[in-house]
Amino acid sequence: MIRKTLAAASVALAALLAGCSVGSTTAAPASSVPPVSSAALPKSEPVSLDIPRIDAHSSLVPLGLNPDNSVQVPPVSTPLQAGWYENGPTPGEIGPAVVLGHVDGNKHKGIFYRLKEMKPGDDVDIARRDGSTAHFEVTKVDQVPKDVFPTDAVYGDTSDPELRLITCGGAFDRAEHSYVDNIIVYAHLVNGGQ
Repeated sequence: MIRKTLAAASVALAALLAGCSVGSTTAAPASSVPPVSSAALPKSEPVSLDIPRIDAHSSLVPLGLNPDNSVQVPPVSTPLQAGWYENGPTPGEIGPAVVLGHVDGNKHKGIFYRLKEMKPGDDVDIARRDGSTAHFEVTKVDQVPKDVFPTDAVYGDTSDPELRLITCGGAFDRAEHSYVDNIIVYAHLVNGGQ
């Protein structure tokens, strides 16, 4: 089931750049399948991301799981490349679709360098392979310590199409070569298929 795979992958999801990893988290409990929303779009692979507020534009590459069950991330050598977790819902389907991006990498700003500047009401558009665009509106932006990553809030079943944008943030721990926090943007589908 998609939710079980997505929840299992969440343990190390925030490994968004070299040394950027989640602290201890637990997988989200499995729950019943939510009812289908009439606003949901059919499954279609996302191809690009557009976030006007932070001037973020990227193609989207599919990301799976590493052998240790951590989520793959785009190469640090291409920090402006965003990716979507292909084992979860596609953007516009029922459930939380997840898009990952670097805050920085290879001594350059990453695609989500300004993600912390997002505000409720901001727009996120994801173009899909079927020619439609899933238009999302931001509902919440969180900065949370990695050791208390909100697994249920990020990966738990939802009754509507939702989106999560995730990157590293907060202070950089030079000893650990890792940022201490995650920036998580929550959004919901407001108009799809256009």
